[in-house]
Amino acid sequence: MTEGTAAAAREVTLPGYTITIAPGALAHAGTIARAAATAHRYAVITDATVGPLHALKVARTLGANVDVFTIPAGEAHKTRESWADLTDALLAAGFGRDSAIVAVGGGVVGDLAGFVAATYMRGIPFVQVPTTLLAMVDASVGGKVGVDTPSGKNLVGAFHPPAAVVIDPEVLRTLPREQLRAGTAEIVKHGVIADECYFDDVAASLDALTNPGSDDGRLTSIIARSVEIKADVVRRDEREGGVRKTLNFGHTIGHALEHLSSYTMLHGDAVAIGMVVESALGERIGETEPGTSRRIVAALRAAGLPVTVPEGMTARATLEATRHDKKARAGTVEYALPRRIGAMTGEARGWAVPVPDGDVMAALAEAMPPLEE
Repeated sequence: MTEGTAAAAREVTLPGYTITIAPGALAHAGTIARAAATAHRYAVITDATVGPLHALKVARTLGANVDVFTIPAGEAHKTRESWADLTDALLAAGFGRDSAIVAVGGGVVGDLAGFVAATYMRGIPFVQVPTTLLAMVDASVGGKVGVDTPSGKNLVGAFHPPAAVVIDPEVLRTLPREQLRAGTAEIVKHGVIADECYFDDVAASLDALTNPGSDDGRLTSIIARSVEIKADVVRRDEREGGVRKTLNFGHTIGHALEHLSSYTMLHGDAVAIGMVVESALGERIGETEPGTSRRIVAALRAAGLPVTVPEGMTARATLEATRHDKKARAGTVEYALPRRIGAMTGEARGWAVPVPDGDVMAALAEAMPPLEE
């Protein structure tokens, strides 16, 4: 890297791989990938939106023996059918066990390409090069990969950690504003679950988050701290048997809303609403300090994120959709709930709190949009 880039670089280490966070890192993605995942051939997997912007640049940094595979953009294409298409394409192109995959794109590309890597030839290495804010701070870290099904989100998948993660905040300059806003939801979540000072800092730094280029150093610092928080949780619980469940805050309701929208709703928007409902739910059942939900709502509103359930989605339909979530146990849905900003509750119960349907329905009703007068 150049001297300026190196000075601004941050690294976060997890067992088996390093996450590099630095403006300009995209130009060095090939060097990092080749060092972390030595292979005879590389398959760059991207989507139709990101491919022309960034994937071809990454492919060039990899040098020879590189093929680019492109899927249509959007959550609707994170499916078993797309997985089959990609694995068939790799087989037809003659990729063997001495190959590696480089995922260049948002969370959909990372999850899908990672699942291909986890299953192709019983598992080959892959490198994450996230190009959305949400993927940088969440989807690319932790080794969860998978696809959606008609029954729900991420119900088919695996744990397959990447060989490396390359995060370049400069690529966010090409990201639509609504995608930047959506990524902010996961950053707010990390503050809620682990770091009150960071939560307050993020609320005061929304300009850097939603206007990339205005302060690249500030943006890099915010992304790095979010990655550190998630990495610390993953390091303590790689396969979600305990404390890693806290990362699910906002996601039980959020995934249900995504499902009801047929995955037209942005993940960050759904998680924002999920955090509002679930923090209010925690207050309702006495697990969460009063006023916590109000502070979360204020931060989300300041970021321009939604805080009410979309029109047309009923409390009953949302509740029923949660039953298909991975967090349902014996017919009861478990929730990751905050004790307060910066700390989660439920440690004695494995960081997951079972909640009666009536309380969930009441919390959902409070988050419904106001009726027109």
